[in-house]
Amino acid sequence: MTGMQAPGRARIAARTLRTDRWWVQGAVTVTLLVAWLLYALIRTSSQRAYFVPEFHYLSPFSSPCVTASCNPDARDFGQWFGKFPPFVPFGLLVLPFLLGFRLTCYYYRKAYYRAFWLSPPACAVAEPHAKYTGETRFPLIVQNLHRYFFYAAVVVSLVNTYDVIRAFHGKDGGFGIGLGTVVMLANVVLLWAYTASCHSCRHITGGRLKHFSKHPIRYLVWTQVSKLNTRHMQLAWTTLGSLMVTDAYIALVSSGTFNDLRLFN
Repeated sequence: MTGMQAPGRARIAARTLRTDRWWVQGAVTVTLLVAWLLYALIRTSSQRAYFVPEFHYLSPFSSPCVTASCNPDARDFGQWFGKFPPFVPFGLLVLPFLLGFRLTCYYYRKAYYRAFWLSPPACAVAEPHAKYTGETRFPLIVQNLHRYFFYAAVVVSLVNTYDVIRAFHGKDGGFGIGLGTVVMLANVVLLWAYTASCHSCRHITGGRLKHFSKHPIRYLVWTQVSKLNTRHMQLAWTTLGSLMVTDAYIALVSSGTFNDLRLFN
């Protein structure tokens, strides 16, 4: 036996001696993650209201749009595929990598291990599993690919940055700024902050250095990344919200529910 049933451990009949509502955090995590996943699934499979041609607002759920099913004006990177069948996400090219980056993220591992698998459900609360093998077997051994998903996330963030640049589009075709531009810009800034706060990014910038004094530039970058790293959990949740808000705003403008609030031109 292992864990709380290991030889020499005190025999305590109660599951935990905690008297607070330790289960609340797990319940909230399940609720929010399931709600976000349902929203993302519905939106990505709908193939509708993802683009505002007048101001070049492209939903991050559908970027890059490289299928013949996309609006021609949304194909900034060309047409790589023919028409997609119904319910197939336009962002199919990058969604698996982004999902992989999130699923293997150190914070998200903690979140869904505790909330969905109860491994463990909370600190000082015994888990229901009889044994623990860690991330040494399939499928959890795939968690070790996180550093490679990080590289893919950087590429996708560059694509999203390009989308924001294109969104500085006026009614007459020149320069312009709308509320949608601001929303997209805020989302991209948060996405970059979340990506840079990743533990893999921290390791890449300075994790293997033995003498920081010999690498002042990398030490400076590592210091800034380390500051972001302390907010990794908050950024993980904030970016889920910013992605949803950005997509919802573009969907409402694209569907004609309301017009984009123009700040300039």
